[in-house]
Amino acid sequence: MTAARTGGRDRVPPHPELDTIGLQDVLDALVDPVRRRIVAELYRAEQALACGAIDLPVGKSTATHHFHVLREAGLVRQHYAGTSRLNTLRRQEFDARFPGLLHAVVTAHDRDAAAPDAS
Repeated sequence: MTAARTGGRDRVPPHPELDTIGLQDVLDALVDPVRRRIVAELYRAEQALACGAIDLPVGKSTATHHFHVLREAGLVRQHYAGTSRLNTLRRQEFDARFPGLLHAVVTAHDRDAAAPDAS
């Protein structure tokens, strides 16, 4: 049984150290528009957000997959509060490792979201 389920002190899933993450890993994680939407929401959030607090156009299991990909790429930090898994963007760490990347991704996401549908 995992520590997250046993109620033990370690209720934080493993996160990669940013110095082990390459730019290609980050870009691979950000290629999906749902994951960019999550990053944009967390970028603007003033506090940690539960997975369900972000309105996504996918089912719960797919959303869980997207959060997992973002955590594995080092973009988000997750921890439990009660039964909720809370997410924060590792913004300061990313700004130090990849200056301007998150700002550029969120700016482009917002511009694309505001554009009229091309179809």
